Amino acid sequence: RNIWKHRNKEMYQTVTEGLQTLYTKKLLPLEETYLFHDFHSPALEAADFQSKPMVLLVGQYSTGKTTFIRYLLEQDFPGMRIGPEPTTDGFIAVMYGENEGVVPGNALVVDPKKPFRKLNAFGNSFLNRFICSQMPNQVLQSISIIDTPGILSGEKQRISRGYDFAEVLRWFGERVDRIILLFDAHKLDISDEFSEAIKAFKGQDDKIRVVLNKADQVDTQQLMRVYGALMWSLGKVINTPEVVRVYLGSFWAKPLQNTENRRLFEAESQDLFRDIQSLPRNAALRKLNDLIKRARLAKVHAYIISYLKKEMPSLFGREKKKDELIQRLPEIYTVLQREHHISPGDFPNVTKMQDMLQHYDFSKFPSLKVKLIEKVDKMLASKIAVLMAMIREEEAKQPPAMVSGGAFEGSQDGPFGQGYGEGISAGADAEDWIVSRDKHRYDEIFYTLMPVNGKITGVNAKKEMMNSRLPNTVLGKIWKLADCDQDGMLDDEEFALAQHLIKIKLEGYELPTELPNHLVPPSHRKNPTADALYNHIED
Repeated sequence: RNIWKHRNKEMYQTVTEGLQTLYTKKLLPLEETYLFHDFHSPALEAADFQSKPMVLLVGQYSTGKTTFIRYLLEQDFPGMRIGPEPTTDGFIAVMYGENEGVVPGNALVVDPKKPFRKLNAFGNSFLNRFICSQMPNQVLQSISIIDTPGILSGEKQRISRGYDFAEVLRWFGERVDRIILLFDAHKLDISDEFSEAIKAFKGQDDKIRVVLNKADQVDTQQLMRVYGALMWSLGKVINTPEVVRVYLGSFWAKPLQNTENRRLFEAESQDLFRDIQSLPRNAALRKLNDLIKRARLAKVHAYIISYLKKEMPSLFGREKKKDELIQRLPEIYTVLQREHHISPGDFPNVTKMQDMLQHYDFSKFPSLKVKLIEKVDKMLASKIAVLMAMIREEEAKQPPAMVSGGAFEGSQDGPFGQGYGEGISAGADAEDWIVSRDKHRYDEIFYTLMPVNGKITGVNAKKEMMNSRLPNTVLGKIWKLADCDQDGMLDDEEFALAQHLIKIKLEGYELPTELPNHLVPPSHRKNPTADALYNHIED
């Protein structure tokens, strides 16, 4: 057993290497035997396992995809064009490179270091519209970003592309870590081609995030309507039980047209940044996840192909039988589901499969090789668990990789960080106690509440605090923060503090677990000079 353990450890130095080894030794033989690459997805290569996390941006024209990339990088990238008409007419892979420049598609697909070699299959009309834009930008040291052509509405677009747009998107969808769908808040319509594009990501729903861009160009009421309409439309296209996460905001560096939702946009953009920043940390897990998805599909595919082979007559009537089997494919799926205990979600699209099967001679298909399937089962049952443990080990050893630079840099520090100078942190850098600015108003209320020896009881304070209509849980928290000496009563300063905290909560800000120093009432602060003197005498 120890030898085996030792050998196993040697086999995989890293998770990436482990994934690659498992794929080539266990899964690839099954894929090759049953023509998986012709039917579903080209073979994976070393670069697929070693590449940086990729973010794919998809959207109709002028929803701000290219501007969004510029916003993240905080600089222009080679080959970038922006305008109200559809400007990006091809795919641009924005990647890190020491020297700035553009690499054309035909050169890209022969570079073994880049994960694009298999795009060769889409032919020249695609490769002429595919470039890699390289530049030494810090953000790109951790992620690569793929810009896609703006999608137009209408039928003629699909014909004029000259390559299968949805298939190219599907290819990218299987290999990227995040798919960001961009929508424009002031002209929301999902065209047919956009629906097709979104459907191409079937099975990749966990990677999809939605950005409702240009949200500052409509007022709050319109924004609510647009958001509702977007969720409704998406629900029809992406059928998952979970609701897709939609980020609202205005992702460019221009002044906001409507500032009433400024705080919401700030919070949303920070959430989106955090989501993108987590990609390098979760990259190994995502690749593992994709490998499992792929292995399950490859198994199902092997069952389908070998079943068709088994049903073929040895001599006569092959053509007729082939047509009959293609017709019966939905039934065959049901038979295989029962026989091998496979969930319906693991099966490939029936109509697409029927179309592709037309071009094959079933009698030349291989029959079922149980050994190959057992290998994959064993990989899924035991080997994957070893890699899962390794991922955790690797994470524990290394500090989590984070995307930095560009828009991810520095926005958290200084006065323009989220929440600085507002809510609970208002008055943090002021000389005076911020509560004293409104204390005269709070004092008037305080003296109507019958203070005894300068303090009011909890019962009297409660009546007044309940006027805010805040729930008891919140008021309880406010009481705990405001009663600084914890004597169960409030003096005038503590009462003013409680009113200030209520105001903060009513304005929609969160309360802290402990009272920050700048909010402690002056009479409850320790006197630092007296303390120092006292300690000095003690010494």
